[in-house]
Amino acid sequence: MLKKVLIKNAKAIVTCDPEDRVFYDADILIYGPMITKIGKDLSDPEAEVIDGRGKFVYPGLINTHHHFFQTFVRNLMEIDYPNMEVVEWLDKIYPIFQNINEDVIYYSSLTAMADLLKHGCTCAFDHQYCYTRKSGKHLVDRQMEAASRLGIRYHAGRGTNTLPKSEGSTIPDDMLETTEEFIKDCERIIDLFHDPSPFSMSQIVVAPCQPINSYPETFVEALNLARSKGVYLHTHLGEGENNIMVERWGKRTLAWCEDIGFVGHDVWFAHGWEVTPEEYKVLGQTSSGVSHCPAPAVLGGFPILDMKAMEKEGVLISLGCDGSATNDSSNLLDSLRMAYLMQAYHSKQRGGSLSPYELLKIATVNGAKTLGRNDLGSLEAGKAADLFMVDTGVLELTGTHHDPKNLLGRVGVTGPVYLTMVNGKVVYQDGHLLGIDERLEAEKGAKVCTRFLMESL
Repeated sequence: MLKKVLIKNAKAIVTCDPEDRVFYDADILIYGPMITKIGKDLSDPEAEVIDGRGKFVYPGLINTHHHFFQTFVRNLMEIDYPNMEVVEWLDKIYPIFQNINEDVIYYSSLTAMADLLKHGCTCAFDHQYCYTRKSGKHLVDRQMEAASRLGIRYHAGRGTNTLPKSEGSTIPDDMLETTEEFIKDCERIIDLFHDPSPFSMSQIVVAPCQPINSYPETFVEALNLARSKGVYLHTHLGEGENNIMVERWGKRTLAWCEDIGFVGHDVWFAHGWEVTPEEYKVLGQTSSGVSHCPAPAVLGGFPILDMKAMEKEGVLISLGCDGSATNDSSNLLDSLRMAYLMQAYHSKQRGGSLSPYELLKIATVNGAKTLGRNDLGSLEAGKAADLFMVDTGVLELTGTHHDPKNLLGRVGVTGPVYLTMVNGKVVYQDGHLLGIDERLEAEKGAKVCTRFLMESL
């Protein structure tokens, strides 16, 4: 029997719906995974009541780019990203990652997912491209296990690298697969985990790592498989690789992708800070998306994405944390704040900043569109009950209640939220992950992390 939940007397409910409605002193009635009604004075004698007094309620954030496997190299100054160029950094970090195994993937994923949930993220995409001789092929399986334990909605990006270093890639031989291996395992996990139904908790994305580190046929076969199975596609693009692509293929990365058909409404790219205004038009015309990851752009000293100009060309922009090795955080609220500040700075240079609320919709509504989820992204009747609550009754938020829509990015609400709900189920509340012994798992994860680093450094 499906459970009923009633969030009662919320101070404000920021819906992010097409009308940008905010409900004050209102309620949300939930039946199973779905919101059934939002309004005042709602009641249901069968519903479990959650006290919303003093709380602002927001749609769950949606993370569209990450690398969970990098979680165990955070705060490791030997590979400090800001002091290196991207290729130099990759040459240092990949030899470490070639020692990854199933346990590392499980606990690093559990760690990142917990961080995301505690900061209001209810649906996460991860780009898992690190398959090594030690790891085997069941890494997405372990990630799904972690996601199920925590209750987060998870889209797994099955990545790969197939081009040897001797032929121009940055990948050690121990981290290479053949295209045949990659496609075979994509088929396996699509059949096993991909659920296209409304309110599904798990989906698969076919996601070769990046064009400079794979053979062209890897991308062509990935494209063919994804389109035949009806799943989405993802890769890195426009993060410093274009000179290599021009030298190798005589064309920039987006043109290369366009030529083979790796563009469209079912495709989105990570980063894009190297994409040109002319290429914005191509992205918009092909309905291709871009996941903006503010932290690595700032840490790497890369150009600020001209989001206003991209939006004018119809580019679908979403928000991502990016890998922990170039962020050291899985906090999408922090990424939202950083993106807002970057755009505010950018507006002083060119004009046309985005408001904090527009950034919130990029992190919710646009995230859902990017993943092809019309059941997520806003708080409306008929959509999934994915949401988080912020307690406004704390002293540090005194004097900030005037504008719930713009609060998060403008004020910098980046700490743990009060409550996170996914699919109608509370998974985190008042400092506690529910259904898991957090300290026990943290202790186990720390041992796995220590062993992994001792073998790698």
